[in-house]
Parts: sequence; structure tokens; C-alpha cells
Amino acid sequence: MKRSTRILSSCCLALLLLTGCSDEQQQADALTPVDIAAQTKTLAAIALPVHYHTSGTVSSDHKVSVSSRLSGYIRSIKVREGDRVKAGQLLFDVDPVNARQAYAQAKADQADAASDLNRYRSLLADHAVSQQQYDKVRLRYVVAQSRAVQAENLLQYAEVRSPVSGIVVEKHASSGDLASPGQSLLVLEDPSSLLVETYVSEQFVATIHEDDAVRVFIPGLDKTIDGHIRQIVKSADRLSHQFLVKVALSADGGAYPGMFAEVNFAVGKRMAIMVPETALQKRSGLVGIYVVDAQSIAHYRQLRTGEQGEQGVEVLAGLNAGDVIAWRPDGGLRSGMRVKAE
Repeated sequence: MKRSTRILSSCCLALLLLTGCSDEQQQADALTPVDIAAQTKTLAAIALPVHYHTSGTVSSDHKVSVSSRLSGYIRSIKVREGDRVKAGQLLFDVDPVNARQAYAQAKADQADAASDLNRYRSLLADHAVSQQQYDKVRLRYVVAQSRAVQAENLLQYAEVRSPVSGIVVEKHASSGDLASPGQSLLVLEDPSSLLVETYVSEQFVATIHEDDAVRVFIPGLDKTIDGHIRQIVKSADRLSHQFLVKVALSADGGAYPGMFAEVNFAVGKRMAIMVPETALQKRSGLVGIYVVDAQSIAHYRQLRTGEQGEQGVEVLAGLNAGDVIAWRPDGGLRSGMRVKAE
């Protein structure tokens, strides 16, 4: 018995919510219309973009792997992950024991070759050696001189400096480790050249193009950043059938490499009815609006609304193009009133 009473009460409450707004209209029909000034707008369908949402990660378009040209033990590393460095700044130095030995040997060979060259020059003047013998000694001196210059230049690489301005994002060695030529010791990223790498379904890849404007939302910053499509890799992944798309971000966006990003691509257009948010009337959890008929009489109408955008709130059901809506900022408009446009 109690269960039946509760069901009956729920039904009555729902009926009251559905008929509450119609009571206003019935009371208004019985009264003489009251003139009132209000803002009005004739609705027209407008084209709105259809968005396709993907996710990705912010990364630097300019990433540099730093290694040593010398083989030797690392004396000290001057930076760590997260440090911001400038171009030309000292990153680490290597003990150039082998390079110094190679330079000393090259200088000794050069001195020996220079001594032989001077001696053969005198012998050539006395016709004691042939021109061919002299040229051979002279060539040996040129080679020794070149090797000495090369060994001296190699010593300069004992100090490794940053080739670009950026941020240290990876560190693969510590002081005392052995460095080898070509071994990556540090990785730098340029924060002024950021992009988001994401994947787009084959269903939408034909609707986007390079240089198209894109909106990128960074949840970590609670901020939306302007971007544009820099590259579309025209080859899909064989398993996911998705295409890699690189979106360049504006330099002043404030994002950092490694941040999560949500990318919104405009992939088409659709027609929609938009109304100002101030024109909506919210009553008992329901949303409605006042529509003006041919006699300028206002009538309350319930709506089903969608998302809010820059041009207002989208109406999914309840209004059509050509309808005239009215509203007052103070909420003084009621059904049955005769509207005079402000």
C-alpha cells in the first residue's frame, strides 16, 4: 500500500512539472495583453564547425642529442634535467688524455718532417738529391703539418658546449663515466618550437589540411592554445589505420614538452540555431524561452539545449529558423504580454 502511494506521489509531481509552465499560458490567455518593451531577435540557422577530438603529447620540434667527439672520462657535467641552457654554454668536459698524446705525437712528427725538409732543401740546392726526392720529403712535411693541426683542433672538443638554446630533458651520463664518440650523453629541446603529435582516423584525414587552424587544450594549464597543422604523414599505421599529424603551437602558449594535450580539428560544417544565454528561462530544472507570435504576443516554449559557444547556446529542439524570440534582462517578461522591440 505504501509502495502504491509513493508511485502515485511521483506521478503527480512529474505531472505538476510538465503542466506548471502551461498554467502561466492559460492564465495569460484570460487576461488583456499588457504592453512591455523587450529585446527581440529573429532566428536564423548558422553554420557551425563539426569538431573531431584527439589526444597527444607536447614535444619539441627541435631536439638535439649531445655527445663527445673525444674518448675519455667525463670530468664534470655542469647541468641536470630541467636546466635551461643558452647556445655556447659549457655542458660537460672530458679528460683529453688520448687527445693530448695524439697531439704531442703529431707535433713531434711535424718537427721531424720540418728538419728533413730543411736538410733536403740544402741538398737540392747543391744538386745532391733529385727533385723527386725533395718533393717526397716536402709532401711528408705537409701531411705531418695537417695532422698536427687536426690533433690540436681535437683538443678543443674536451669542452662540450650547447649547440642551441633550450632545456635539458635527458641525461645519460654522470661525472666519472667513460664517454665515447657518438654516444648520446645529453638531450636538449627548444621550448620555443613546440608541437603536438597526435593520430587522426582515416575517416577524417581527408577533411583536414596543412596550415589549418587548430585549437589545442592543455588540461595541465587549463588553457586553450592556438595552433596549426604543420604536417600530415600520408601513411597510416597498419594496425590502427590512423595517420600521424603534427600540430605546431604558438610560441607564447606557455606549454612545456611532455604535457598532455587535447586537439580539436574542424572537420566540417553543420547548421544550428543559436540563442543568447540571457534569453533562456530556467524553471524547475527545465529550460525555455519566450517566442513572439504574429500579433507580438509572447508565449513560453520549452527547449532542449546543447553546448554553449561563442555565438550563444545551441538549441537542439523547440525552435526553428524564422522564429522571433524575446527577453528582458530583469526577467519581467511573461506569457501573454504584447512585446514592443527595444
